[in-house]
Amino acid sequence: MQMDDLNATEQRGVVEELKSQFELYLLYRRYEKMRAGEIPWEERFISAFHKSALRRSLSLIRTRLVLSWRSLFKRSIDVSTSLIGITLSLPMMALIALAIKLESKGPVFFKQARVGMRGKVFNMVKFRTMVQGAEEKTGPVWAKVNDPRITRVGMFLRKSHLDELPQLLNVLSGEMSLVGPRPERPYFVHEFRKMIPHYDRRLYAKPGITGLAQIKRRYDETIEDVKKKVKYDVLYIRKMCPLLDLKVLALTFRAVLLGTGR
Repeated sequence: MQMDDLNATEQRGVVEELKSQFELYLLYRRYEKMRAGEIPWEERFISAFHKSALRRSLSLIRTRLVLSWRSLFKRSIDVSTSLIGITLSLPMMALIALAIKLESKGPVFFKQARVGMRGKVFNMVKFRTMVQGAEEKTGPVWAKVNDPRITRVGMFLRKSHLDELPQLLNVLSGEMSLVGPRPERPYFVHEFRKMIPHYDRRLYAKPGITGLAQIKRRYDETIEDVKKKVKYDVLYIRKMCPLLDLKVLALTFRAVLLGTGR
């Protein structure tokens, strides 16, 4: 064996001996601490880690339970209210249908593709408030104040929100909720995604017949109006709970009674 190989072997032996002695020292130190009633730092660290992991797990379980309960409660209110609403409003809806037919030609109901939760497209049902073929020449455009395309009956229905009554069928089918961000048309969703950062956040919840943005803001006329409504929609989703839904429904009901609908 050469001298260099012998020196390397001796060095490795010395290192292994030092490691062995250091491990014995740590074991002895740990033994002395345990005899003195002290908890070694390794056990303190492991204990704290387990407690922290347990707290995170419990917090996650609690959050999921709360969200599941809220979702179940919201759905039960949607189904029961829509069933009661459809039953009680049948005579009124019959009169509205007659008024629409007497004033203008065309169907009583108006179906339009809207973007719902997670981008799913569905057909939203409303009472027709505009003349037949209102967008055949213009394509998709916003409704505006004193819009000439809106009929006299349609103006009253929009002001009172009664044009939304058929959407109780959408709520019953699970496509919509009583309260949530208003569903927008696919064309405008495509455009708004390019102009408004994080626009898709408003698609995290089911769309609603009424919403926080609707009781706080007027009809959209500019992109700035849309941006302000999106902020209210995102705020609603963050704060979504049964009490907030009841507040929005109460304010909507007051707007219908006072004729201050927007």
